[in-house]
Amino acid sequence: MGDEGTLGKGGWQRAVDYFNDVRTEMKRVTWPSKQEVYGTTVMVIITTFLFAGYFAICDWIFSSSITRLLAWLERHV
Repeated sequence: MGDEGTLGKGGWQRAVDYFNDVRTEMKRVTWPSKQEVYGTTVMVIITTFLFAGYFAICDWIFSSSITRLLAWLERHV
């Protein structure tokens, strides 16, 4: 039972070191400008709507095909 827990004497120092390292790394981050954030947000929204439209059309085609196939099978079987 030599382990005193994760936040013993050395544990607190490790936690302090960790937060100091996080602060240092956050200062090195290159943050995007407002214009970059706006541009990428608009692109994500447009792409989302395009994919939604594409999947809606595919869903309609597959649904119609299955409905027609089942109706045809019902008449001929």
